[in-house]
Amino acid sequence: MKYWLIKSEPDVFGISDLRKAKREPWDGIRNYQARNFMRDGMEIGDLAIFYHSNAKPPGAVGLARVCSDAYPDPTQFDAQSKYFDPKSNPDEPRWLLRDFEFVLEFPEMVTLEALKAEKALEGMMVTQRGTRLSITPVESKHFRKVCSMAGVKVPK
Repeated sequence: MKYWLIKSEPDVFGISDLRKAKREPWDGIRNYQARNFMRDGMEIGDLAIFYHSNAKPPGAVGLARVCSDAYPDPTQFDAQSKYFDPKSNPDEPRWLLRDFEFVLEFPEMVTLEALKAEKALEGMMVTQRGTRLSITPVESKHFRKVCSMAGVKVPK
């Protein structure tokens, strides 16, 4: 199993929205590296830390599970969508997505400040300055530490 961190702004789509929806396509990824992580690295069953970005404070708020193979993001072809990409070809889509399902919400947010202060999380991409990707891989030891800090057991 691999582990990931997925970022979303809580006023756009937060952990409570995923809890309510139960399963949701993770659309709007418009960074090639993040797309490649989804396309080439993720597998059904992988777990992800759900992270609220552009929040005060930002931080880890729960867990989600990858529950689909990668498939074309339909928003790239929708001229009314803010994620529309006029250069994307339906025969060779540029942007992909995967579906995620709700696993659990942390009892309390593990803030970015707390993540950065934890020596055991040194090297975790979200704690590094200038890392703005909305999807990043997470080492197993880091995933387990974040779960521990949140007071939850790592799901199987």
